[in-house]
Amino acid sequence: MKFTKKSISNIVFVIIIGLLIYPPTKVYFIRLISFSPSTIKVEKREHLKTYNWNLKGLNTESIDFNKVKNKVVFVSFWATWCPPCRAEMPSIQKLYNDYKDKVEFIFVSSEDWSTISDFYKKNNYKLPTYNPLSKRPVEFNSQTIPATFIVDKNGAIAMMKKGPADWNSTKVRELLDRLTE
Repeated sequence: MKFTKKSISNIVFVIIIGLLIYPPTKVYFIRLISFSPSTIKVEKREHLKTYNWNLKGLNTESIDFNKVKNKVVFVSFWATWCPPCRAEMPSIQKLYNDYKDKVEFIFVSSEDWSTISDFYKKNNYKLPTYNPLSKRPVEFNSQTIPATFIVDKNGAIAMMKKGPADWNSTKVRELLDRLTE
């Protein structure tokens, strides 16, 4: 059987599509193309209008978001079934390991704890996770997940990313170091 240039390119195309559809490869590919999010310029930062938001702790204590006022907060909306969410989780876990004593981390999902717990055990994640009990601040509204926000001590959103990102980047770490000084 003789292969032509066209048939070889068709075979390669089919293999690439197949790999992108296969979930583990899809997550790996998303991870490869995820970049560090951009810092929002100080004069363009949107401030939270309210901290009135209650969250049910799944693997931690429940929280009234008012208690994180005047603190640096990392808020991430995600789900276990979301490939982009799964792709960014290793970078988030590394960031959490190093900043959990300086930054309030809040991972919000609408899924039940048994689903999340199985996912965490399988991947060795230890992130404080919550279910929403009330409406979130409008500044956190997003039609997509993952949606992640870093809020400074004054309630301004210093970094925001809708879609996957590399949260363990130098840019994010430098921002958190500045915000927690």
